[in-house]
Amino acid sequence: MKKLRVLVLVHETLVPPENTHGYTEQQIDEWRTEYDVTSSLRATGCDVRVLGLGDNLSDLRAAIADWKPDIAFNLLEEFQGIVTYDQYVVAFLELMRLPYTGCNPRGMMISRDKVLSKQILAYHRIATARYALLPRKRKFLEPKKLKFPLFVKSATEDASLGIAQASIVHDLTRLRERVEFIHEQTSSDALVEEYIEGRELYIGVLGNARLTTLPVWELSFGTLPEVMAGIATRKVKWDRKYQEKHGIGTGPARELPEGMPQRVAQAARRIYRALSLSGYARIDMRLTPEGNLYVLEANANPNLAQVEDFATSALASGLGYDKVLERIMQFGLAYDAAWRET
Repeated sequence: MKKLRVLVLVHETLVPPENTHGYTEQQIDEWRTEYDVTSSLRATGCDVRVLGLGDNLSDLRAAIADWKPDIAFNLLEEFQGIVTYDQYVVAFLELMRLPYTGCNPRGMMISRDKVLSKQILAYHRIATARYALLPRKRKFLEPKKLKFPLFVKSATEDASLGIAQASIVHDLTRLRERVEFIHEQTSSDALVEEYIEGRELYIGVLGNARLTTLPVWELSFGTLPEVMAGIATRKVKWDRKYQEKHGIGTGPARELPEGMPQRVAQAARRIYRALSLSGYARIDMRLTPEGNLYVLEANANPNLAQVEDFATSALASGLGYDKVLERIMQFGLAYDAAWRET
């Protein structure tokens, strides 16, 4: 690939330093992805500028007009403090006719809306947990068609925000309490699902029209299921001490039933296309003891830190970190946006 001008878009509080000297692991964790991506791009010869965005697009417009980058490497997970607004930044990039990495605005919107994505997946006969939406600022109505235990989460937030052991409820009183908690703490509607017991599988997907799937990865809950339910809470995902205490980690999915890796990969490609995803994504699933697969959610633009699932599973397939980023940029440059047809 020729030397590219790459404008890396990050949150204004996550602009990484030139190096990690003098920082603690906890401090580095805050901007690890941003650092890994920018340092790797520079090491491979790209001309990189990092732009921190908060609540306006004037700096982005100016950077595009003045520097004329070849592509924007999008690492934003929110805009104006609202997670669902990151899609508008990508839409703005399309209006500016600048190629970008990751998912297109429509795919971001659909995958972020957990209820809409479930409806689309159901249309395509892709199994997901039975659910009910309990909106904010409305009277609580018991979802009588669902069977306990139930799992309560935000209908729009990601990164396990609002998810804890208390998210699994076994009676109506606890359900009401948890729904109210989600409404208050995340300022979003509550999504109530039938809880699916089983193994938690992740699979990365790369591409636009032609898709490549990465090896199936698994979140191992270690000793946690002995004392609590095996769910991906914020502590499970981000608390290092908690992970070490319970032996929690991710890695290749071992001893899957015969043919299951192929089933997971086929399901991931169907989900990716059904939700209009592009660039790259990670699909989260549950495999029940009976061998049934259920989609948990699709993550457009998942974490790209070198130590995270997407990069480590790619490495297991022989695709090093630099090559992963190169592929992602190639897909961004090749994406058939509507402006290319005018």
